[in-house]
Order: sequence, then C-alpha cells, then structure tokens
Amino acid sequence: MSDGIYIVDVDLGERCYPIIIGPGVMKEPSNLLPYCSEDQVMIVTNETVAPLYLDQLKQTLQGVEVHVTLLPDGEEHKSLQTAETIFDHLLEVPCDRTTTLIALGGGVVGDIAGFVAGCYQRGIDFIQIPTTLLSQVDSSVGGKTGVNHSMGKNMIGLFHQPKCVIADTEVLSTLPARELSAGLAEVIKYGLISDSAFFSWLEAHIEGVLNLESDLVTYAIERSCRTKGEVVAADEREGGQRALLNLGHTFGHAIEAAEGYGVHLHGEAVAMGTMLAADLSFRLGWLESEEVARIANLYQRAGLPVIPPQELTAEDYLRLMAVDKKVKKGVIRLILLKKIGEAEIVSDYTTAQLKATLDSFSKT
Repeated sequence: MSDGIYIVDVDLGERCYPIIIGPGVMKEPSNLLPYCSEDQVMIVTNETVAPLYLDQLKQTLQGVEVHVTLLPDGEEHKSLQTAETIFDHLLEVPCDRTTTLIALGGGVVGDIAGFVAGCYQRGIDFIQIPTTLLSQVDSSVGGKTGVNHSMGKNMIGLFHQPKCVIADTEVLSTLPARELSAGLAEVIKYGLISDSAFFSWLEAHIEGVLNLESDLVTYAIERSCRTKGEVVAADEREGGQRALLNLGHTFGHAIEAAEGYGVHLHGEAVAMGTMLAADLSFRLGWLESEEVARIANLYQRAGLPVIPPQELTAEDYLRLMAVDKKVKKGVIRLILLKKIGEAEIVSDYTTAQLKATLDSFSKT
C-alpha cells in the first residue's frame, strides 16, 4: 500500500489481474491505459452514473477513441434485451476484437457488460470500474457475468475475467445510504465465511465504514477483495469452495425472484437470506444463539433488514430455490455456518429442518 492505495492481485496465472483500491484511482491514467486498447473503447454505463463520472473517465482516457452505451438503471433491466442493445451498438460502431469494453457502474452494469464482452466476437477484453460498494467488494471481482431470467437470477451467463478492476473509494460519496448499506451485506459475508477477526473488526468499526472514513472503508474493501481473490484463484469456476461466497444467496435470490427484481436491493436480500441460513445453522446445532444475535445486530447496525418478507411461505421458497444454480440432482445445496468465520456447503439437512426455518419467518 502507498498513499492509501491498495493493489490486490487475483492470481489466475496468465490471466492474473489487479484490483486497484483507493481514493481517486479512476483519475490516474496509468491505472487504466495499460489494460485497454490504444485505439478504441466502449464504455457501458447507466443514466444514474453517467452524469456523475462519465466525463471524468473520458478525461482519464484522453487519446483513446471512446464510444458510450447508456443503459437504464435498475436490476429489472439486467436482461437479454438490455444486453442486445450493447451488442447492437458494438456492431454499429463497428467494434472488433481489439476493442476494450469498460463497465462503469454497479453490479448490474458490470454483470451485463462482462457478459457482452465474453460473447462479442467470442470474447473481447473488459475492465471493471464499479461505482457501488457492493460491486467493489463482490460482483466486479471473479469473472462471473450474466443476466437474469424471469425464472431465476443470473441463470444466463458465463465466466469472463476482467483485465483489471478499478475500485475508486471517492465514488462512494454519491451513493444513497441504502445502497451503501446493501454493499456492507457482502463485506460482512467475508467475515462470516472465513475471517472471524474481520467480523470482529467490523463490529468495532461499522459506523466508521458507514460514514465513509477513508482509511476504514478502503481497508474494508481491500480485505473483502483479498478474501474473494484468494477463493477465486483456488476455484475459478465454482467447482467447490467458491460456492461458500454464496452464503445467504440461495435464500436471497428466492426473495428477489418472488418479490420482483428491484423491490429489495441485492445486499438487502442477501442479509435476509443469511439470517435464514443462520437460523438453519442454529437448528442443526452449529451456531450458538449468541452468534445468531451477533450477526443480526451487525446487519441492523449496518442499516440492513434481518426479517425476510413474511408473506413468503416455505413452499414459495422451495419452488424458487429449486432453480438455483447450486442445485444438484434435485438437492438444494446450502451454504451454512459452523460458527462465525467458518462456512460449509451442506446438502444433508432434512426437508423438515429447512421447512422449520422457513415457517418460522412466515406469518402463514
């Protein structure tokens, strides 16, 4: 680290790439230009982010031919139809295999842009410039790209690693408080699955992170990205341990699908889903009740919901969870907690145990 800047390398051999974290890193041409085409880039952004940061990014890319595709904002637009508008623009320009695609935005922009980059002419380079906390610590790292289907979240996609990730902490100052809290759901996840010391650090500093105290928020992002980078390097295509990163997501994706994408932010759904996972972990005799209470307390201090939608029944969850990508041979594999700081992929719970958890949060 120098001058408050961290660099985390995702070690994937020849496809190794840096995550550059800190205040103002998007403004520095040397962070970007080595990773993009000298001739042509296509920036994919949305109507909310563009007025804030598009001109600044163009300034950083001076000397490069820049084209822009502007998307509507919102999870409901993470679709094949939206991806097709990017394909259309790439073909109209026209762009070839030497074009670099730059995703400037949150997780929705990054996922769609990465998906398009992986498909266009069978794959072009792309760079992630995430502008939300959630995308900085999670979706921009690891090469998962895709779009939603009405029957399930992220069911259409591919693995396509970026050339670099630029996580500029200054952009977080324009985030609504709700978006900032949503990002903390993923930060807390890293402490829960493998780093109890980080979880304890968050308990001590969560208000400072929420207040965007520079050293604290930069450290929280660095530690989150380092954990994710190590997991991705060991299991790039989610054949095993990478699935631990999905703590709370199977339940959370069901909540998002049931209520309609965009009703709850992704991080809010993950927080509620993690509380369901914690409850089931407690019923299996792993988590202590005090640990469940610590998890709920930290989420609440971070401004996140801990009670899932009570109108959802156990049958609603089971139907929606059945199309999750982690289902194998009809069995829903869940990420559960042995303790704070240790997660496990579990498929040998009983249906009765799962339904007891789901029923306990339902008013029907």
